[in-house]
Amino acid sequence: MPLARRLTLADAVAIGLGSMIGAGVFAVWAPALGAAGSGILLALAIAAVVAYCNATASAQLAAAHPVAGGTYAYARAEIGPWWGFVAGWSFVIGKIASCAAMAMTFAAYAAPAGWEVPVAVAAVAALAAVNCFGVTRTALLTRILVVCSLLGLAVVVAVGLGSASAASPAPLPDTTAYGVLQGAGLLFFAFAGYARIATMGEEVIDPARTIPRAIVLALCGAVLVYALVGLAVVLVLGADAVRSPAPLADLVVASGWPALAPVVQIAASAASLGALLALLTGIGRTTLAMAREGDIPRFLAKLDRRHQVPQRAEIAISLIVVAIVLIADLRDAIGFSSFGVLLYYLIANAAAFRQTGPARRYPRALQVLGAVGCLVLVSTLPVIASLVGAAAVIVGVGYRMLRLRLARR
Repeated sequence: MPLARRLTLADAVAIGLGSMIGAGVFAVWAPALGAAGSGILLALAIAAVVAYCNATASAQLAAAHPVAGGTYAYARAEIGPWWGFVAGWSFVIGKIASCAAMAMTFAAYAAPAGWEVPVAVAAVAALAAVNCFGVTRTALLTRILVVCSLLGLAVVVAVGLGSASAASPAPLPDTTAYGVLQGAGLLFFAFAGYARIATMGEEVIDPARTIPRAIVLALCGAVLVYALVGLAVVLVLGADAVRSPAPLADLVVASGWPALAPVVQIAASAASLGALLALLTGIGRTTLAMAREGDIPRFLAKLDRRHQVPQRAEIAISLIVVAIVLIADLRDAIGFSSFGVLLYYLIANAAAFRQTGPARRYPRALQVLGAVGCLVLVSTLPVIASLVGAAAVIVGVGYRMLRLRLARR
């Protein structure tokens, strides 16, 4: 049974922005500044360029293959089932880690001391319930959360840039080429939300026209927001942001506006919830597509007849995210997520490169640049994140090999 097409251009853009303007804008500055130092804005620019190349590849593929599953479905169609499986598996494991990061960031800003884990678990459970009752409810709630987070970030940027001339930021450490690239790889974690639009291709109205426009619009909006916030952080806090668990809250305090700290807490909570909601939705659709093909248990492919959403997949993913929240660390989750997502987009660029004729919308040079960018950034991620990510991919490949061998017998 196909999914229902109910999402408009505005819905798709809101879901993309909700995925990108989430926990990243509140949590990624400390590890990224620690890696890139004074080259943080250059790292942001590199991450944005790689993200743009990947976004155009996803848009081109989504227009030709308007089905659920994102690059999992595109790579299967363009370059073969194994490539599709690796892409889908990388997306699922990377974005499940992102979900945990979003939930933990929400709890860090919204929960009383000592209650962070229960609040994070409750947030995952509540948003999973929203997703189980239909995609239009998901899009409406995402719009509300995006507006709240953007208003809060506007206050942060205005206060930060307005007081920058009187601020005394701690000097940032000198930068290195490797540090800038590692910072870009970590910042890429924040930009990858446009994939959520592509993974919902089976639910978008007029997907060949809507999805490419929504991806580019959402990415451009997110880049602008990140550039302004990053500039404010550098001008007001400098190196002090590296040691801060909540740099944007510290920014308004350092700017002489401590009364606005609750505004930042509300914005961080709204942004994290918006990103978590959109991520749970996107992972559910990729899981649905993989289950339909038998790459993961077909039990997860069943749609709820009333709400036309993959409730079993949503519930299973939410349970895994809850387990990670109980044992994981926020910064480790960011690096692990970046590994999975960069591998996912490497395959997306390869699939888009293979397209010809009317399906081709963008120059192949963009796909080459995107693929090279993914390889470079993934090679500079923290070693532990890369090792754990590679191990998770190997486990997935081993599972599929075993399943195929048993099927042949």
